Amino acid sequence: MGNKIVVAIGALLVVLSMSVFTVSETERAIKFQLGEIVEYDFKPGLHLKLPFINNVKKFDARILTMDSTPERFLTAEKKNVIVDSFVKWRIGDVKTFYTSVGGDANQANIRLDQIIKDSFRSEFSKRDIKQLVSTDRSIIREALITNVSPHAQKLGINIVDVQVKRIDLPNEVSSSVYQRMEAERARVAREFRSQGSEAAERIRADADKQREIILANAYRDSEILRGEGDAKAAEIFAKTYSEDIEFYGFYRSMIAYKQSLGKAGNIMVLEPDSDYFKYFKHQK
Repeated sequence: MGNKIVVAIGALLVVLSMSVFTVSETERAIKFQLGEIVEYDFKPGLHLKLPFINNVKKFDARILTMDSTPERFLTAEKKNVIVDSFVKWRIGDVKTFYTSVGGDANQANIRLDQIIKDSFRSEFSKRDIKQLVSTDRSIIREALITNVSPHAQKLGINIVDVQVKRIDLPNEVSSSVYQRMEAERARVAREFRSQGSEAAERIRADADKQREIILANAYRDSEILRGEGDAKAAEIFAKTYSEDIEFYGFYRSMIAYKQSLGKAGNIMVLEPDSDYFKYFKHQK
């Protein structure tokens, strides 16, 4: 009797364990009844099912990453660029995800990879290499997410992020692009040098003009001062002469003696009674 009770309890526990299932916060689940979907989008927790009639499949609800292999795309100028990118996605509609790709993440990545490449091809064909290099990556990112999301939703997938890791140029394109960039930089440098030379000439011409004006004003002022000085000196001499004619004559003679006598090589031919020797003859 005791063994039958133990067996019954064991059977009941087995039936109970087969009648419940749990869904964690990182999972999405679908309940089937004889192969047909009867319920999905379960909240995290404990749920019931009918043993042998219902079965449950669970899928990873966390953000998954699809790292694409580098791919070549044509730009607007018909140049190839090699793009390395990745996509982050998660299950949005678990029922659609199951019916479209069988709930297989690898199959979802294959389908999604083709959608992403088509979107890249469309976006890159609108831009040239210069725009791809200089444009803010967030602009391209937003455009890609906008384009890809409607197609991904048909697979039951929500696009979280699309990022371009690197944009490279093939070897055959790199040299021509670098040469064109070098020529462009050289043209800009020549333009800056030309503008600098023009500005330097203007500054130099203005400096020369200001110099001439300053010199002319200085010469004018010096001539005015010289004239005023000569007039003042003449006035002083005239005043001195009028006050003491004899002293003035003596002073002028001393100056003449100093300038003409006592220098080697000076020869003067004068009569002894010349006025030049007036102050040598008469001493008081």
